[in-house]
Amino acid sequence: MKSVVILVSGRGSNMEAIVKACAAEAWPARIAAVVSNRPSAEGLTFAQEHGIATAVVDHQAFESREAFDAELQRTIDGYAPDLLVLAGFMRILTPGFTAHYAGRMLNIHPSLLPAFTGLHTHRRALEAGCKLAGATVHFVTAELDHGAIVAQAVVPVLPGDDEASLSARILKLEHRMYPSAVRWFVEGQLAIDAGGVVRHTGGESQAFFS
Repeated sequence: MKSVVILVSGRGSNMEAIVKACAAEAWPARIAAVVSNRPSAEGLTFAQEHGIATAVVDHQAFESREAFDAELQRTIDGYAPDLLVLAGFMRILTPGFTAHYAGRMLNIHPSLLPAFTGLHTHRRALEAGCKLAGATVHFVTAELDHGAIVAQAVVPVLPGDDEASLSARILKLEHRMYPSAVRWFVEGQLAIDAGGVVRHTGGESQAFFS
């Protein structure tokens, strides 16, 4: 039975999707805790209502990113996670923190990486005239929004789309893709080849379409 800890900063809709899928599909895993850097994060309430342990490490209480990450790591490790999942966790993590969880930390980014790292991804995709947009699940490394790609979700950019409409359509696919990626990890179905490419060992598609 694998132990999963999820980090959120807000509502954590992807966290909700993962929690529900874990229960509905009887994964060989348990969601051990939901941890946030914001005491007011809505995701904490959802976790508590579902009997999941919660913790808060408020980044505003620390003078440096390193000090915050050290306390965050101590808190997370108290739950002995096999996998750490970032679900709308809005903090840039230090190299020491990412090294500690190397190969066992996933993130979801709202673009088709390696395009549009950073913020305002949907706006930038629209401004660039992209015909397709989407989201990416990837392993976390010290380099922001990089790391081996586990899965990608793709939607067409429609005439009249704005940031809100495009984001909403992509989010629906995120709620399918991210639970699948977490399940693959806990079931031991992911392998990274010598070139750094992630393969599903059972041949399941790693692309999700609307």
